[in-house]
Amino acid sequence: MARVFRLDKRLPDSWQAALSDFLTWKQAQGAAPRTLHDYQDHVRQFFTRFPDAYNPQLVRQRVLAYMAEDVAPATFNLRREYLKAFFSWCVREGIFPENPLADVPKRKDPGKVRHLPEDVLRELLRLPDRSTFSGLRDYALILLSLATGIRPGEALALLVEDVDLRGLAVTVRHTVAKTRVERVLPIPPAVAEAIRALIAARHPAWGEKVPLFCSFSGRRLTVEEWVRRLKAYSAHIGTKVTPYMLRHSFAIETLRAGANAFTVQHMLGHTSMAMTKRYVNLVESDLREAMAQANPLNRLLPQRQRVCKVSEDTSRRRK
Repeated sequence: MARVFRLDKRLPDSWQAALSDFLTWKQAQGAAPRTLHDYQDHVRQFFTRFPDAYNPQLVRQRVLAYMAEDVAPATFNLRREYLKAFFSWCVREGIFPENPLADVPKRKDPGKVRHLPEDVLRELLRLPDRSTFSGLRDYALILLSLATGIRPGEALALLVEDVDLRGLAVTVRHTVAKTRVERVLPIPPAVAEAIRALIAARHPAWGEKVPLFCSFSGRRLTVEEWVRRLKAYSAHIGTKVTPYMLRHSFAIETLRAGANAFTVQHMLGHTSMAMTKRYVNLVESDLREAMAQANPLNRLLPQRQRVCKVSEDTSRRRK
């Protein structure tokens, strides 16, 4: 008769150990580096705020206190998304009996689309010092963002081999795409020329694995560093500029120019039309307002003169 061996599973003894195991599991699933970074940040932020929450008797209370904080709907939903995934894994691993966020719904988020006017974008493009490698990089990265709407994390992960200068296209590999779906983005000649100049300025010793938009020493540029670079440019023009504002500007201006919403959805890498519709609605609102002001009937027909109530009453008495 075969003997049955019972192996007791050893659970992580701290939230740090649990987070490490969780991130390893997500990485094995194929999660993008940026996604792993976001999971780590959100889980760490929660347990830093509530260090005693790694306790089945306390975790529900601490999570509800955290989610009850006065934050924007978008922040609330991000916290919920990342923490709920982490605690679902904890339940499967036997760390907690149930997910403390199982019955906490998302908040309605109207979303904010912040795009930049053309005069600000022109001024921004004049700022990078293209006599330096960093300036060439910034200029090319701004152009690429405005021409394709590529996510900043995806752009900073591009390699030289991902760019087809002759075919005027950039490939976002599935390994770096947020949605893990590869897509090819067409680029205009001006972007190709800027990237060609950037490639020509690279150090001869840099290998093919050094990212296209790297630091002057060949180190990969982080999204946080790119945010700080744009913040410095913002100080010169007096208008806030962020990587996602460049992405939003691409979407708005492309739709205004008459592009199909499904084309914009593909370029942005959205898995559904939900986010793309926000851009479409904003453009349609602009169009309605512009037509209301510029409609030729405003000039062809006389303005209607309303009869005041006093005149109407006087007219009735005369009758």
